[in-house]
Amino acid sequence: MLVVALVMASAVGLVGAVVAGLVRAGRREAAAERTRPADEARRQARRSLDAVRAMDDREFEEYVARLCRRDGCTEVRRVGGAGDLGADVIGRLPDGRKLVVQCERYAEHRSVGSRDLQTFNGTARAEHGADVPVFVASCVLTAPARTFAARQNLVLIDVDLLGFWNSGTPLTSFPDLDIGRSGTDRRLSPGHD
Repeated sequence: MLVVALVMASAVGLVGAVVAGLVRAGRREAAAERTRPADEARRQARRSLDAVRAMDDREFEEYVARLCRRDGCTEVRRVGGAGDLGADVIGRLPDGRKLVVQCERYAEHRSVGSRDLQTFNGTARAEHGADVPVFVASCVLTAPARTFAARQNLVLIDVDLLGFWNSGTPLTSFPDLDIGRSGTDRRLSPGHD
């Protein structure tokens, strides 16, 4: 009788362990399924940037200016080049605020640090009178760069957001993002996906 009780207790314990394992696996799969659409959208947005990666600096600035015009910005002109004091594109948002954009086309495995943003911040408002300073990078930005930008109210468009902007997300949706808490500061390995 004791043997039967021990066998039954072991069987119940085994069934409980199997059920608990299946429940945990189901939860992991459900969590992965919830993040999968966002991950796939991010991968698609990055893949849409293949043509951008092939551009030279001037073409990249023209491309950003075209995106601004597409999104209803007016008086948009590319002003980048030697002596531009950190402004590559200048224009007006649809609501009339002055837009000053710094464009940085770096290799996708690079990252932008806070020093580049500090330099841009020092000229965007003081030299160019920006109401909305925007820093566009074809790579990721470090956590210190994001923290600095959040404190200074700079709009950051990194490689992920650039992919979404390229795919139709309007420029006017980016200034309201909480950039201090978004993105990643990890360097990407060449050929990532």
